[in-house]
Amino acid sequence: MSGLVLKLGPKERVLINGAVIENGDRRSRLSIITPGAKILRLRDAIHPEEVHTPVRRVCYIAQLVLSGDADPDEAKLQLYRGIEQLSQVLTDPDSRAQMAHATDALAEGQFYQALKCLRALLPREERLMSTGNASTGSRALS
Repeated sequence: MSGLVLKLGPKERVLINGAVIENGDRRSRLSIITPGAKILRLRDAIHPEEVHTPVRRVCYIAQLVLSGDADPDEAKLQLYRGIEQLSQVLTDPDSRAQMAHATDALAEGQFYQALKCLRALLPREERLMSTGNASTGSRALS
């Protein structure tokens, strides 16, 4: 038996094919054997009001496919464009590798894997944004 194995903590929620499922009081494992099931851990979800940076926007598009709220073919084009734009700013080898893995996952229609790779870019983006804000602020004070 193959497929995705979800390990859920107590009271953790997950969205599977549009239905919110909440785990009980104990840790548990779910084996998802249906290919193409749309699955999103709600603890990992980016809420619409939190979509205020380029990486978050790209992650949100992938998330919309997983929640069943976006057409996969349309989203794939937007994701490819978004990754291309990010690649012009995030030029370090680790970021490049994550974007390459995300692109490969998209080519195979693996939106969860693409989201996982793109989410790895969030800390890098946050550091860049905070560094940019700090340097901008110091110039404004000079």
